[in-house]
Amino acid sequence: MSEAEPTFWGLNPGGWVALAMLVVFAILIWKRVPAAIGRSLDSKIALIRDQLAEAESLRKEAEALKAEYEAKSASADKDREALLERARHEAEEIVAKAKTDAETLIERRTRMAEDKIAAEERSAVEQLRAAAADAAAKAAARLIAERHDAGTDAKLVDQAIKEIADR
Repeated sequence: MSEAEPTFWGLNPGGWVALAMLVVFAILIWKRVPAAIGRSLDSKIALIRDQLAEAESLRKEAEALKAEYEAKSASADKDREALLERARHEAEEIVAKAKTDAETLIERRTRMAEDKIAAEERSAVEQLRAAAADAAAKAAARLIAERHDAGTDAKLVDQAIKEIADR
């Protein structure tokens, strides 16, 4: 024979568990718990959708900012290259001008030195001529003084007067 299970109001323990479950489900339905859970899940889904939409808009905004900064970076690179090219060109112009100025200065200084040398040569030649003329005059005076006496001088003076008168 088999042992009998204890019962209470004709329900065994498994029946009571089933009845308790039915009561719990009835209370849940009566209090509209599934609808509340659905609303809660729907609000969470809506919140997640909003967050996803916000994340998408933030991603698009970040991509736009990235594209803008890439364009600015490319523009800055072009500007930098243009500035470098302009600086190189200006440096070349400055070097060329400095070279031309240096050549002009050297040419002018050379001309000034040559002019100064020529002036010094003329001055030396003039001094030499003056010294030669002075020496010749002194030599002529000495020769005249040595070779002529008062009688010879009188003859020369008479001859010069006669030539003047004949004219």
